[in-house]
Amino acid sequence: MFKLRLLTAVVLVAVVLAILFLAPSSWALAFFALVAGLGAWEWGGFAGGNPFFWRKLFPLLVMLGCGLLYLLPEIRLSLWGVAALFWLVAVPCWFRRRWPLVGNVPFLAIGLLLLLPTWGALARLYALGPTRLLAVMGLVWVADIAAYLAGRAFGRHKLAPAISPGKTWEGAAGAALAVQAYGFGMAAAFKLEVAPLIYAVLLLLLTAASIVGDLFESLIKRQVGVKDSSALLPGHGGVLDRIDSLTSTLPLTALVLTLVNP
Repeated sequence: MFKLRLLTAVVLVAVVLAILFLAPSSWALAFFALVAGLGAWEWGGFAGGNPFFWRKLFPLLVMLGCGLLYLLPEIRLSLWGVAALFWLVAVPCWFRRRWPLVGNVPFLAIGLLLLLPTWGALARLYALGPTRLLAVMGLVWVADIAAYLAGRAFGRHKLAPAISPGKTWEGAAGAALAVQAYGFGMAAAFKLEVAPLIYAVLLLLLTAASIVGDLFESLIKRQVGVKDSSALLPGHGGVLDRIDSLTSTLPLTALVLTLVNP
C-alpha cells in the first residue's frame, strides 16, 4: 500500500507541476475545471438519489459553472465572500449542531459552494503566477503534515473526536506554528511588504480554515457512511480527499488578495 500511495503521489506532483509550469494557461484552467468536475462526480456519490443527475449532469453543471466564472470574473469576489461566510461561520455551527445533510437542494448548493469558489480561486492565484499558487497550496500541505507529526508526537486532547478521532489540539497547534514559519518564509522569498501582526493573524485564520475544510469532508463522509470520497487516486482515496482543505483555504486567500490588491 505504501508503494502504491507513493507512486500515486509522485505522479500527481509531476502532473500538477507540468500543468502549472509547462502547459499553456488555457490548459491549466481546463485542468482545474476537470478537477472540479471529478470532485462533483464524487460529491454526487455522497448524495445518492438520482445517479443520472449526480454522476453525469452535476459534474457537467460544475464545469459549466467554471466556464461562467471564466467569462464573468467580476462575480468571483461575491462568490468568495459567500464561501468565506460558509467556512468561517456556517461550518463551525454545523460541527456544533451536527446538522444532517439531507435533500437534493442542500446537496446541490453545498457541492457548488465547495467547488466553484475553489476553481475561481485557482484561476485568480494562477494569474498571479504559478509559483505563488504553488506557495499557497504549500501552506495547506505544511499545515497537514505538521498537524500529523505534532499530533503523533504530542497529541493528547482530541480536537473533534466524533468527526475525526485522529486529530488533536496539539496537532492543530503544531500546524499553526509551522504555517507561521512557512508563511513568513514565503513573505521574505517573495519580498512581500506586510504588517507582521496582521499577516500572522491571517496565517492563523488560513490554518484554521484548512483544518475546518478537512473536518467538514470527514463529517460528510461519516454521515453518508463512506471512508473515501472515491477510489480515483490509488492509495489516496478520491479527489475530494486530496483537495478538502484547499476548498476552504483557497477561496479565502483569493478573497483577501483581491480586497487588498483589486
